Amino acid sequence: MLSGLLIVLLPLMLGYLVPVASPGLMALINRGVNASVYLILLLMGVSLAGLENLGTELARMGGQALILLTVISTLNLAGLWWLSRRLALRGGISRVVEGAPTSKLAAMAGSLSLVGVVVAGVLVGLGANALLAGYLSSADTLFTLADSLAEGILYTLLALIGCQLRNSGMPLRQILLNRHGLAIATMLAATSLVGGLLAAPWLGLAWNEGLAMAAGFGWYSLSGILIGDQLGPLLGGIAFFNDLARELIAFVLIPLVIHRHAALAIGYGGATSMDFTLPVIQQHGGVACVPVAVVSGFILSLLSPPLILLFLSF
Repeated sequence: MLSGLLIVLLPLMLGYLVPVASPGLMALINRGVNASVYLILLLMGVSLAGLENLGTELARMGGQALILLTVISTLNLAGLWWLSRRLALRGGISRVVEGAPTSKLAAMAGSLSLVGVVVAGVLVGLGANALLAGYLSSADTLFTLADSLAEGILYTLLALIGCQLRNSGMPLRQILLNRHGLAIATMLAATSLVGGLLAAPWLGLAWNEGLAMAAGFGWYSLSGILIGDQLGPLLGGIAFFNDLARELIAFVLIPLVIHRHAALAIGYGGATSMDFTLPVIQQHGGVACVPVAVVSGFILSLLSPPLILLFLSF
């Protein structure tokens, strides 16, 4: 049980031990992470195509993702609203940040492109399955190969992510001294895990599977991959769409509430507040919100992979 956890965590830890001084090499690592994510999601789509009664299973996946999102988000918003009334943190007017998205659609484009990759994978899998319809063993071999290839790429991705976290420029002292970011991350993580526990019986999941599904904290590109590798493409898809929906909602929510409830706006984006939703936070909340968002997102990004793997090891 724990040996499987260590096998998957090992590349993450090894990557974290590697210091990178060259900006060019760091850029190459970042591109490697992006390429690995797209490739694994494509293979996840191929694996989904191998499910029996695909239409029924996809409808079930959407319904379960909606239940999970509703339960977790309700607790997230309640906890973060309570916290925002106790933190002296307010968004302010800021000039438009250079390079920041100028519309919600532009901000969502990167997220939606990942959905397109999963859909493309399903289409590729269905096409290959149709071509190999007369050779059932060959079709099964295709889906098995997709799963094995995705697992191998996953280990590479974890090592690269560990390297990214080590070289993100976030010293531990700076993280621990930012009490606002620490409080927001703690609240988001705690309410998400409670939501996962509550949603597990509704979804027909074991308690540890519910916790694992909730521990993505919005990091959809990783949570779907880790859970899909351990529990199959269907549950991986549920985790992916649950966390993806969080980011899409965050893009709409941040401009509406950040001036009165900055902690809520920053926290709801979860792990994405240090990257994908950061430009929107900076544009609408001002520069004072940036270090809080980065620290909160970094803590959640650091917690997510080991927590998912730990819960799945039971």
